[in-house]
Amino acid sequence: MRLLKEITFAVALTVASLYNITVGNAHQVTFGNLLIMHPWSRETTANATVPAGFMSIRNNGAEDARLVAATAAISDTVKLHNMTMNGDVMEMVELKDGIVIPAGKTVELKPKSLHVMFLNIKSHPKLGDEFTGTLTFEKAGTVDVDFEIEAADAGME
Repeated sequence: MRLLKEITFAVALTVASLYNITVGNAHQVTFGNLLIMHPWSRETTANATVPAGFMSIRNNGAEDARLVAATAAISDTVKLHNMTMNGDVMEMVELKDGIVIPAGKTVELKPKSLHVMFLNIKSHPKLGDEFTGTLTFEKAGTVDVDFEIEAADAGME
């Protein structure tokens, strides 16, 4: 009987931990044929003035989509950027034509790559906070999203 209780307890813990992992990453918005998954940004210090926003965008449609603009409650100026390395030099390039989300594909906005840049922020969100923003797509229009704040070193593995 004791063995049965221990097995039941172990199974319950396993199921609970899987549930927490799933719930923690389930932050997403469906917008027409687009699925915007887990918009997030990093916790900032008082000296930081240009944090970035990240997410995955899945295009389930038959035509390419294009992210052309973004806004954020923490910044009056938001730009779409790509970070590349030119030798040992990191280069930040504004993507004035936006970010293409090919039909049937997922595009990752992540550290050291494509991202949303929040310039001259008005507040410094802390771990666990959220701030609102919008994403504007060329044909689909504008959708509201919430950026969740993660640790300052998130995504740096």
